[in-house]
Amino acid sequence: MSKINVAVMFGGRSVEHEISIITGLQVVENIDKSKYNAIPVYVDKKGDWYTGEALCDVKNYKDMPSLISKCQKVFMPPIPSMSRLYIYPMKTSLFKKEPESIDVDVVFPAFHGMHGEDGTIQGFFHLANIPYVGSGVTGSAVGMDKIIMKDIFKANDIPIVNYTWFLRSQYEENSEAVVDKIEEKLKYPMFVKPANLGSSIGISKAKNREGLIDAIDIAINYDRKIIVEEGVDNLIEINCSTIGNEQVISSVCEQPVSWEDFLSYDDKYLRQGSSKGMQSTVRRIPAPIPDEQTKEIQELSKKVFKVLDCSGVSRIDFMIDKSTGKVFVNEINTMPGSVAFYLWEPVGIKFTELIDKLIQYGIEAHKERNKNIYTFDSQVLVKASSGKAGGAKISK
Repeated sequence: MSKINVAVMFGGRSVEHEISIITGLQVVENIDKSKYNAIPVYVDKKGDWYTGEALCDVKNYKDMPSLISKCQKVFMPPIPSMSRLYIYPMKTSLFKKEPESIDVDVVFPAFHGMHGEDGTIQGFFHLANIPYVGSGVTGSAVGMDKIIMKDIFKANDIPIVNYTWFLRSQYEENSEAVVDKIEEKLKYPMFVKPANLGSSIGISKAKNREGLIDAIDIAINYDRKIIVEEGVDNLIEINCSTIGNEQVISSVCEQPVSWEDFLSYDDKYLRQGSSKGMQSTVRRIPAPIPDEQTKEIQELSKKVFKVLDCSGVSRIDFMIDKSTGKVFVNEINTMPGSVAFYLWEPVGIKFTELIDKLIQYGIEAHKERNKNIYTFDSQVLVKASSGKAGGAKISK
């Protein structure tokens, strides 16, 4: 039986670029080599694609010009009959009619953040009609936009904290009015977040008006849409992962341990070495919470996954108010750092098996999409060409 060619893509035009590299290399390292050929595809910060064995060693990323010089530039056209990686520039000759290319059976997009986890690359894969791992266009886009996400949670009776939002242009036009409106709706402390970022980038806690203004000034550098959430005093942060397509299962819960008021970028990636990704975060697994709360969070995780039309893998982040025991959903990550493998190993699903499951979910989702009818044969153009279709004549 021939191996399946998996293009593992990482990097990208995102402030989470480096974290994506770590996740991508973890997938390449842990994929089942007896079943899959892993093809590393690095997307640089300008959006250019490269492939080559040198990409597999994280130490090579210390010298990017040298690394790129050892790789081949590639691209994939959004055309179903050409859904493979082509060496760029495309070259043919008298004896070689077809340009050099690399066959790809399925794509594993290990991107985090914009231009990779937000539905854009997923839409590209749909146009190319190639299977890929993870949530589709809708789930990825909604999972990235915290404002739309919260609106959907609210409509589906999923518990969330109070929140409001505004546009950068509104703040630039009348900052005082925006701050006044926020203070009318929410109580301090508050968390100010760019609507479309992850890894805690651009997020700040505000305890008063001055802090709120400072937090907004940071957040508007990262997005045109800003969400402000009411803080929970005396909270516990809990994470839970889900995998599947229409049939979904939940992992064990974890309690990440933070040195700050919230889990910062440094807490997630830099405390114990950046090459380990989210694995390096200090965490308690399983989370030291009552069984009833664990079950509640696991069921909420599955509900969130289904409501947002997600597939593949996700990690849902929760907050528990220690004074009341109330559970709040914070957000979903549709391509979590390190693919959240550390939440599945305690239930007997090793990293290699998890990757295998995710690839199979991606192939299954692709087959399900291709059951849909996307074209419809009609006589409209025949009638138009014979002058029988009213309104077919176009005038300039």
